[in-house]
Amino acid sequence: MGFLINLMVVIVAQAEQLIFDVDLHDFEEKVLMASHTAPVLVDLWADWCSPCLVIAPILKKLIAEYDGRIKLAKVEVDEGENMKLAGRYQVRGFPTILLIDKGEEVARFSGAKPLSFIRNFVDENTGG
Repeated sequence: MGFLINLMVVIVAQAEQLIFDVDLHDFEEKVLMASHTAPVLVDLWADWCSPCLVIAPILKKLIAEYDGRIKLAKVEVDEGENMKLAGRYQVRGFPTILLIDKGEEVARFSGAKPLSFIRNFVDENTGG
């Protein structure tokens, strides 16, 4: 039983490293710099946005499928100065998902999409 508990703790810790909240002040480090190691999906979302709530578990499932080959940074646009990030990337609606690789935006999509669409989006834009 102790082994299973330890395994669950490790799995949760790994998931937290792959899916994390980010804000204006740590975006450079946690997203742009980190994307030189692995591509980062950036989920620009708001808690009042129904499609944002629909896509969140789909993105989590995708990150689990890719087993560390891609990360997910979640930006709650209504917190602090985070709307400045939406402005920097000229986001017009939520959710908007950016794919950052080697410090640059390589692709994006908006709205809730099915897992198959997001999987193809990632594969086509990362050579996956």
